[in-house]
Amino acid sequence: MKFNAKDLALLARRPSGCFDKEGKLKICRVVGDEKLIEPRERWCRLKGNLLFLMKNKNRSLYLVEELITFPSACPSPAPDKIASKKSSEASEVVILERCWIVEFRSKTDVSIVLKFQSGEPDLYIEAASKPDCESWAVALGEANSEGLQNKIQQLRRLIMEIKEERSSDEARQFLPSSQIDSLGEPQFTSIQRIADEPKLEFSLACKDLVAATRDRKLNTFIQVSVVHPAEHILTRYSSTEIVEGTRDPLFLTGVTFPPEYPIYEETKIKLTVYDVKDKSQDTVCTSVLPDHKEPRADVGRSFLGCTTFRVGDLVKSKEQQLTLTLRTSDGGKTVGTIEVNLVKMGELEDGETDHITTDGQDQKCALVRECTTTEGISGKDNLPSLNAVLKNPICKLYRFPTSDNKWMRIREQMAETTLSFHVPKELINLHIKEDMRRNQELKDLGELAPHWDNMRKSVIAHCDQMLSMYQDTLAELGKHTGSSFKSSCSKGEKTLEFIPINLHLQRMHVHSPRLKDALYDVITVGAPAAHFQGFKNGGLRKLLSKFEAERRNTGYQCIYYSPENTAKAKEVLSNINHLQPLISSHADLLLNSASQHSPDSLKNSLKMLSEKTELFVHAFKDQLVRSALLALYTARPGCVLKKPAGPRNSAEEGGDLQHQDHPSQIKRQDSIPHHSEYDEEEWDRVWANVGKSLNCVIAMVDRLLEKDSISNIKEGENDPSAADCNVLHTGGDWYEQLYPLVITLKDCMGEVVTRAKQSMAFVLLQELACGLPQCLMLTLRRDIVFSQALAGLVCGFVIKLHTGLRDQGFLQQLHSVGLLVQYEGLLSTYSEEAGMLEDMAVGISDLQKVMFKVIEAKSEDFLPIITGRREHYIIEVQLPAKMFELLPQEIKEGKLLRMYPVLFNVGINEQQTLAERFGDTTLQENINQENLELLKEYYKLFTEKMPPDCLPHFQEQNDLKGLLENLHQNIQAKKRKNVEIMWLAATICRKLNGVRFTCCKSAKDRTSMSVTLEQCSILRDEHQLHKDFFIRALDCMRRCQQVIKQGFSVKILELRRIFFKYSEGISGAGSDLSSFPLLATQLLKL
Repeated sequence: MKFNAKDLALLARRPSGCFDKEGKLKICRVVGDEKLIEPRERWCRLKGNLLFLMKNKNRSLYLVEELITFPSACPSPAPDKIASKKSSEASEVVILERCWIVEFRSKTDVSIVLKFQSGEPDLYIEAASKPDCESWAVALGEANSEGLQNKIQQLRRLIMEIKEERSSDEARQFLPSSQIDSLGEPQFTSIQRIADEPKLEFSLACKDLVAATRDRKLNTFIQVSVVHPAEHILTRYSSTEIVEGTRDPLFLTGVTFPPEYPIYEETKIKLTVYDVKDKSQDTVCTSVLPDHKEPRADVGRSFLGCTTFRVGDLVKSKEQQLTLTLRTSDGGKTVGTIEVNLVKMGELEDGETDHITTDGQDQKCALVRECTTTEGISGKDNLPSLNAVLKNPICKLYRFPTSDNKWMRIREQMAETTLSFHVPKELINLHIKEDMRRNQELKDLGELAPHWDNMRKSVIAHCDQMLSMYQDTLAELGKHTGSSFKSSCSKGEKTLEFIPINLHLQRMHVHSPRLKDALYDVITVGAPAAHFQGFKNGGLRKLLSKFEAERRNTGYQCIYYSPENTAKAKEVLSNINHLQPLISSHADLLLNSASQHSPDSLKNSLKMLSEKTELFVHAFKDQLVRSALLALYTARPGCVLKKPAGPRNSAEEGGDLQHQDHPSQIKRQDSIPHHSEYDEEEWDRVWANVGKSLNCVIAMVDRLLEKDSISNIKEGENDPSAADCNVLHTGGDWYEQLYPLVITLKDCMGEVVTRAKQSMAFVLLQELACGLPQCLMLTLRRDIVFSQALAGLVCGFVIKLHTGLRDQGFLQQLHSVGLLVQYEGLLSTYSEEAGMLEDMAVGISDLQKVMFKVIEAKSEDFLPIITGRREHYIIEVQLPAKMFELLPQEIKEGKLLRMYPVLFNVGINEQQTLAERFGDTTLQENINQENLELLKEYYKLFTEKMPPDCLPHFQEQNDLKGLLENLHQNIQAKKRKNVEIMWLAATICRKLNGVRFTCCKSAKDRTSMSVTLEQCSILRDEHQLHKDFFIRALDCMRRCQQVIKQGFSVKILELRRIFFKYSEGISGAGSDLSSFPLLATQLLKL
């Protein structure tokens, strides 16, 4: 073998950064067991498969040489003495080819021997310490040319396998389509699983792992990669948790592939085992990037071994288990085995062993399966409608030991919801229609005096600007494509301000060997708040209070109406718009029945007409309408004014219009006079005419039916054929006699509608004029917050309805009492988060005015339908026919279902510490106290209308009344960061079949910490999780939650590919348990 001596000498003097490893070693030649000379210290440098033995043993000399020879690589100043060039040269170069390393088994021995196949004397190498010796042994072993050749051969084999698989695909393009179909090559074999269930799930365990050094305790995890048969690209998919201190790790985190994941029997899965050197610095992550090379060793982990298997081999295996051999990357050395166990949630996995402990070395469990026929939690029929709401699920699989040494399986699922965008778009569309209708009503007020007319023009101009903004926002949302949620980094975007932040379903499916399967759902969402508008002046709670005080006390040139009266005016207008077309249609049906001379149809039409007309008349039984008519009359131009009204005192100013007996007592400025010639009884006459007209119609119908009955009896006895002729003859008489009465009814109703609309529109004009532009900005802010809150509520209701569809007790509770919706807030009361909490409190409170209605779907579109107006929305949830038939008759008949939202907030982060020490926590205390009263009201209603046996059977051990009292005491205690409030409120909600929400600023760090702790606590309290495994189970879930939550909020679409390949990416920061010590320690004590 020939070498260029000059090149080798130059290579030996390269800077330190150019070498793979260097250091001081004692070296000598050995023949047999005898050393030819005593070991001599030399500075050794390893580059590739070349080991340079330098003449001098001091590293400083070579650093000096680097300064002289390579000044750009060493920018430090020149030394004061220069070593001779001779002393820095290599005395010997050892070529690491066809050689192997012999390690001594003694724990104290720090030497190795390098043996050569050529018969040359062995090279004795002695290091300064045992770790140094081990690192040199690994470096020399990897530098051996034989090892490199083995790696090259292994890669060549993989390339050939891929080429062979691709060759058939490439040849297919030259075949006719008929031959291609006959070959069936592109058709991969699907995995047959239950609909909407994961396609493949398996658990992992390793045995007899071999460490790089004999005495090292391994901290291992498995990275799972997928080779798709159509793409032949290795994609990192997921990873297990880290198991410390054992060569036989049993991993609690499994691998699951969701229903939509493109996995087939031909798909190959690669399992790579890593040893984490420093867990605190480990970055166990996954990526959608092709797995072209192994991770670098400098990231805190080292490669142990890998193996590959086909999915079809696992699915078709008799034992549903594969035992695979782990090998090094060159495919030569065996480093242990790995067990892959197919998992099905419908089967039991029993661990009959006494070695279930937290010690990693005693984690060997016998996995014996017993097939069971557990009934599914929810039927298959609900999949289409539920899939219309949920999408892109992310699943994680765990197996945890129980207290009786059995295994329970947990499938954790997080899913996006299409409602994040659907509900806000529907709401904005309703806002636009409502505002356009209001603007038209203001224009239809007619002629007004100059003062009021100018006011109207100003209001309409501002309203048109707001209307244009709503229309622009709706247009931008219509252009949105991509993910179906808003990430936390987008919370400040104006075009997305109506969209909730990180709205997701967090579901835990528990399969226990001793208990029935159970589902636990938590909706996670960022706190509903107007982030784009900011919180410089606080949130809605403060802004609304301040605005109302200014309206009451400032001398605006308009009439003051209380918020209650304004809301009443909106309700009257809504009733008019709803009832007037109904009454007209029923009146037409009545005439149609009269023309057909159908007594039964006539009776039914009259009944419906009477009911709607009575509702119509009742809607105007309010002093507000009469007072508003008087105010509108005085605002007309040219009216004769007798004398102005005197000033009102403060006591009168604070009165309620609904309790005033005289219209002249309306609250107004001195500029609004009372006209003495106004006929106060005119409205009563117009309003009463509707009822009188209806009575005339009823009397005429009764008379016609009575005459018809008598006539049929008489003429039928004499001549049946004559009776038939009489029917044809008198049909026209019925229509002719009813027609003028119906027209009169419509005319009277039209007169009432005209006057009532104008009077209520005048009330709304005062509300808008008194607070321009603050009033419209507050309305916008409230719409934004309500939109975010409603999207979450609709999502929670739909999921709860599907989950409890076969629970008759829950369905009875739903229509008899209503649904409890409990929000767990984790916001602090410091700085901007205090404003967020104020927004959130108002938004959740506004949900009390939302009603739900379940209808049968008439098409394949199962998305909810929203109708109504501000402060009065009805959400129509569509169900397929088979599911709709399962509902009680009351719900099927369209009974409106009430919601009872409650919010309990406890700040837990470092900002809350500042608020408690230097700020104010009154806001949080008031919110918790107010919502406690609402919760007590719901419980009282629940106990009055529901039997005691309707509660879940495994939760009867605790007394709800006692829990409420405990919650009351904790709220009154005003203890710092009292997380007991959150736990008690959540427990009460679950016991009352409620919907759970967990919210923080972005539904990311604090939310994931709270949800995982709640899940593990449920497993411990309800499903007998082994007490020694509580912390480890919490770590497993939090590790996955940390990755997933970051993904959903800041890195979602890229990280979704980590688990399921479907998404796009953005970036984010991580969370750490140390950031929440109080939350963790307090809740762990429960």
